[in-house]
Amino acid sequence: MGVFSRFTDIINSNINSLLDKAEDPEKMVRLIIQEMEDTLVEVRSSSAKTLADKKELTRQLGKMEADAQQWQQKAELALSKGREDLARAALIERKKCEEAAASLGDELGHFDEHIVKLQGEISQLQEKLADAKARQKAIVMRGNTASSRLKVKSKLDSGKVDDALSRFDRYERKIDDLEAQVESYDLGSKSLADEIADLEQDDSVDNELEALKAKLSPKKKPAAKKTTTTKK
Repeated sequence: MGVFSRFTDIINSNINSLLDKAEDPEKMVRLIIQEMEDTLVEVRSSSAKTLADKKELTRQLGKMEADAQQWQQKAELALSKGREDLARAALIERKKCEEAAASLGDELGHFDEHIVKLQGEISQLQEKLADAKARQKAIVMRGNTASSRLKVKSKLDSGKVDDALSRFDRYERKIDDLEAQVESYDLGSKSLADEIADLEQDDSVDNELEALKAKLSPKKKPAAKKTTTTKK
């Protein structure tokens, strides 16, 4: 494929469309960037040659115009000397130079149009390349995230996680059984601290009982005071 053919394909392509069709978007975007960079190198090299060719044509055009001017001067000189035959021949050469100059001028016009279009296409390619590079990191990160999620999903769907959790449940039940057996040995036996705590609790209950009795028992009325009279 030629440089300009591939260059045009990339310019006219839609990066999103290319990525949608790719089996591996991360690999595809790397290939797109590499293709763009390679194409830019080739097109810039071709552009340099085009500019060099334009300079050569410009130089030839200048020479043809200078030659035409010189033949004009020679025709005038020959005619002033009465050599009409030489003047005619000089005018014929001048005409050839002018026709050659006109042809070179047309060719230079085509070169200018070509260079303008090429510069515009290079600008488009540079924009697409910048866009692809800017999105490359995001695409790679999204790809890595999606791969990680896929691994997690495959583990969950495979039932291995549920099986592991069920084993944990069995282990917890076994430990519960062991703890229950240990606690069963402590039933019916009290430690010194437990017995002292029971005594303290008994005292507390007795105190509360006495307080309740005192609250509910009828209060005794106070005895009436005797009044004494004084004799006058």
